[in-house]
Amino acid sequence: MDRTQVITALALLLFGSFVLGFLTHWIVTRLSRVSHRDLDELDNMAEALHQAEETRDTLMAERHKVEHESKRKIHQLEVELRGATEAMKTAQADAKELRAFIAEENMKQG
Repeated sequence: MDRTQVITALALLLFGSFVLGFLTHWIVTRLSRVSHRDLDELDNMAEALHQAEETRDTLMAERHKVEHESKRKIHQLEVELRGATEAMKTAQADAKELRAFIAEENMKQG
């Protein structure tokens, strides 16, 4: 094999490798290409996700507001309950004193 044949064979081998690489790249690109419909679907999904996150954030803020208001109302009711309990104890003590006074007056008259 002389020098010209080696160079020709090497050139053909390199050209064949180039063609094989080009065809492989073309086939992979065709198989993995994303269509416009797929891109539109991804855009729609991204928009839906964004809206869902905004809704979640809004609902979380509303929930925190409601929880805070509920805790405030519970605390207020507990304070009112303590006041009513104290008033009830005072009224019971007054009623007990009044019963004792009435019983004492009845004994004096009777």
